Amino acid sequence: MLHRRPPTLVDWLVAVVVGLFAIAEEVGGRSTGPARDHLPLWIAAGVAAAVAVLFRRRAPFAILFVYCAVTVPLLILESQTASAWQFYTELVLLFTLLSEVRPRSVRAAVGLAASGAYVAAMMSTASPASGPGDVAVAVVMSAIAAGAGLAVRRHRVLAVQAAERGELLAREAVAEERARIARELHDIVAHSVSVMTMQTGGVRLMLREDQERERQVLASIEETGRGAVDELRRMLGLLRGPQADSGPQSGLDRLDDLLDQVRAAGLDVTLEVRGDPVPLPAGLDLSAYRIVQEALTNALKHAGPTRATVTVAYHSGELHLEIVDHGPRERRARTAGRGAGHGLIGMRERAALFHGTLTAGPLASGGFGVRAVLPL
Repeated sequence: MLHRRPPTLVDWLVAVVVGLFAIAEEVGGRSTGPARDHLPLWIAAGVAAAVAVLFRRRAPFAILFVYCAVTVPLLILESQTASAWQFYTELVLLFTLLSEVRPRSVRAAVGLAASGAYVAAMMSTASPASGPGDVAVAVVMSAIAAGAGLAVRRHRVLAVQAAERGELLAREAVAEERARIARELHDIVAHSVSVMTMQTGGVRLMLREDQERERQVLASIEETGRGAVDELRRMLGLLRGPQADSGPQSGLDRLDDLLDQVRAAGLDVTLEVRGDPVPLPAGLDLSAYRIVQEALTNALKHAGPTRATVTVAYHSGELHLEIVDHGPRERRARTAGRGAGHGLIGMRERAALFHGTLTAGPLASGGFGVRAVLPL
């Protein structure tokens, strides 16, 4: 597969190093043999090798194959020892190929064969002073380049898999929290529709005998309401599942009970209420309670027995919630992997449901704070 991404800064640096090394070796004298004839052509070859290294990621197999296909016949026909820059270029191209393509693919196999042919041709034209040690060094360096390429590819694949797994877990957490919110809101809606239906029935019974038309309209509304309640309860049964909690819904009026439970678990928490409390819509009241509950649960989980403060502030048209714990930063760092941040996902979903905002993060003092703003 061709890679269309442009060369990076690292690609440019490697290409410049290869080009300068090739020119310096050809002009200043080769360490692997006597100076070559047609020096300008070999300098041009070094520049071409640098260009191949620069764009190697765009077509790693094609560039390695063409490089070996051109270099191997030249080495054999001219019977000249390969320069060091030629060997190092082949190592860079081999590393790039195995870091980009699947190890068991045809391209990987052909690329390894081409590199093997290059090493064989290089050693067959080596100077008489070269011995088995030089062959071993060439083979070991090629093996290191190939192994490094495989290791880089494996690391990249594992990183992608970890990112995909984290994204999947986050999506599952969002779906689970939304289903939980839907169950709770269905309870509230079903209760509200039931009350409306009963009130409609009460009004119908209070009508005079000559108000037959009004009685029929209210009876139709009452029947529609009962049907809606039945549908909501059937849907609620599907959402609940066999083990879902069907107890009474909570609200900020039950915060004292929640704080008693948290204190019993070891969290020294205090409650501060600012402003004049106002009646809240049932759904918003429940979501506010759940945000406080989840924030305190996270504080227990990540900060342990410590101090915490819950502030509920009633402003003009807004409800502000602030939950701050004073746990040490070191303990939170040790427990940061637990829960994968699903509690924060749930709190943000509940705030977004009512077009509110939620921010959470570490504090300069070392604790952790959660702040939510819910429009009334």
